[in-house]
Amino acid sequence: MSARFTFRNSIAAMLAAPALVGAGTAYAACTGPGAPANTETQCLTAVQIPGAPLRSYDISWVNPHRAEYYLADRSNAAIDIIDTHNRTFKRFLGKGHFVGVKLNLNGTVNNDISGPDGVVTHGRWLYAGDGDSTLKVFDLDAPDASALMQTLSTGGETRVDEMALTADGELVLTVNNAEDPPYANLFAANGDRNHSSVHEISKITINTGADIPAMEQPTWDPKTKRFYVSVPVVGGNPKDCISRATPTKVVTCDGGLLVIDPNLVTSGTTLVGAFDPAKNHGLLNLSNCGPNGATVGPNDNLLLGCTPANNPSNDSTLVINATTKHFSHVNGIVGSDEVWFNKGDGRYYTGSNRNCTTNAPCPAASQQTAVLGVIDATSVLIETVPQSSGSHSVAADSKRNLIFVPQSAPVAVVGAGGDTTGPTKNGLGGVGAGICGSNNGCIGVYVHHVDHDRDDHDRDDRDRDDHDH
Repeated sequence: MSARFTFRNSIAAMLAAPALVGAGTAYAACTGPGAPANTETQCLTAVQIPGAPLRSYDISWVNPHRAEYYLADRSNAAIDIIDTHNRTFKRFLGKGHFVGVKLNLNGTVNNDISGPDGVVTHGRWLYAGDGDSTLKVFDLDAPDASALMQTLSTGGETRVDEMALTADGELVLTVNNAEDPPYANLFAANGDRNHSSVHEISKITINTGADIPAMEQPTWDPKTKRFYVSVPVVGGNPKDCISRATPTKVVTCDGGLLVIDPNLVTSGTTLVGAFDPAKNHGLLNLSNCGPNGATVGPNDNLLLGCTPANNPSNDSTLVINATTKHFSHVNGIVGSDEVWFNKGDGRYYTGSNRNCTTNAPCPAASQQTAVLGVIDATSVLIETVPQSSGSHSVAADSKRNLIFVPQSAPVAVVGAGGDTTGPTKNGLGGVGAGICGSNNGCIGVYVHHVDHDRDDHDRDDRDRDDHDH
């Protein structure tokens, strides 16, 4: 271990001051398996969220120019906003406007109709999906009471899940993953304007004759000027595969990558067929990957979060070039939901709540564990860091090289859906509790020091796209 690495670890330990929640309340965070001393990605602190313990949450996002992190927090029926410079809770956004946690009859969380879900931002505008099939538009510069500017239906009965923005903020693509069949909606967004005039351009469906049970995380690539959408399962890929699980059958189909050229989207409804290489548009079948996550990295590469939740035989993560479609697999990490590329340190981060602990297939929960995956720009797995059960969301601040990972509260506190890690399997004293220093769940904050960063990390704003998600 280098002297510099040891010194920086000691700095990280000193900076990991307990977060404060209310007068006189402090928590000793960053202990246990989720805060290993021998990783390059170090646990720095934990940000406590006031209100209800974190039972259910979904996607997260960072706008480094505003120094803000956003989490779709269903437990508190709001967007949590964290100050990434001071690493403190800032405020709730949208309280009273989201549906919150909805339960199944057996007491588990019904993800299909709970909200908020997806969240993205550009400048002053935040776009969030809700469990009632609506897209909500907030003005981050407005007072909380009047911040909700628009609520737009996407025409379904289930949640608006993940979404992506163009680099200029002029287009937003939303995904209704739980509809049957699933679909996307392309909206004209607000860009850098000071008033909200979001409106739908087109509903987009996949029309290849294949069974498509779901659609997941999209991302925008500014080089090819295309949206890329993770498609977890594509019926008929490969031939004669099983695309839906039944009590006696296991899914054996791989997924796909839906490539959308906004210039080929028509007003009203757009049907997207099989992939057309000449147009770089359509549904591309993947090999050994049923993806949930998607993010754009260096050299026009896309990292896709393959997971055994979609195809139990998946045993790696896929990197595919957006232009050539050449691909390679990253071994040792699988089971991701949200994935994120951090321009500040040139690394991918994966919210892998279903990483295999055994050789694939690993369909059983006992064969899976939650980790933060760290992959370098050459598609090599650097390390994995243990996280609380169900930890599937990740976003990074490229100016400060901070990585934000929500941690679930224990099942003993919140019931089904909580963290079940720990020797007694009741969640108390488990991985998430060590990271948080509490049993309420939290936002774990990790740091990766690089040679050119400074204490304030406020480099110039050459990148105005916030994140090419």
